[in-house]
Amino acid sequence: MAHLVLSIFYKKRQFIGLENLTDQPHIIVGNHAQVHGPLVSEVQMPLKRKTWCISNVMTAKDFAQHAKVDFWPFKPKWCRWFYNMLAHIIAPIGASIFNSCDVIPVYHDGRLMGTFKSTIKELEQGNNIVIFPECYTPYNNIVNDFQDKFVDVARLYYKKYGKCLSFVPMYNAVRLKKVLFGAPIAYNPDITIEENRKAIIDYLKQEITNLALSLPPHEVVQYANKGRKNNPMSK
Repeated sequence: MAHLVLSIFYKKRQFIGLENLTDQPHIIVGNHAQVHGPLVSEVQMPLKRKTWCISNVMTAKDFAQHAKVDFWPFKPKWCRWFYNMLAHIIAPIGASIFNSCDVIPVYHDGRLMGTFKSTIKELEQGNNIVIFPECYTPYNNIVNDFQDKFVDVARLYYKKYGKCLSFVPMYNAVRLKKVLFGAPIAYNPDITIEENRKAIIDYLKQEITNLALSLPPHEVVQYANKGRKNNPMSK
């Protein structure tokens, strides 16, 4: 029901650059844009896909703690009590919504290999994988730095199937209601995984930036929710 409501009321986006996605499955890497990246992926993405989702939002208990730390980390101290209370109120509904979505839970402990195995299975079934790997460290005014271990999926996929996965950059221009896809970069089996991580991450961050700069000046919805008045302009 929640998915249906969101799909009806969430304003339609224009998807540009879909020709960069071939018939083969890809890993699509985008800017998080607070909730907008995952939301667009879930309710409007015109592709067969699964989205990586942090496991902390899959249970009510973990959802509440995650919301306190990640949803509203920059709220003033005087009103944090309200958002802490709100986190517990919305936790059961939030966890239920995430469990009903087409997602792959992502763990940051020994279960991470299970995330990788599930991802490889979905890729082989023809699903694209959508990942929003930003962390809190800024890269520029468009996108933050990336966590890099998701690149390792390509190494495991190559070992199992002998195929080189491609990573496609995606930029969500929330205020312009446009989602842009850039040219892909492929995993290179002839260099180390460390070299692949760096090359792929550097390329994706720069291409997402270039996609943003190809548009008219607009408000950038950044990863962290610092309030709309603190969002920068693209240029």
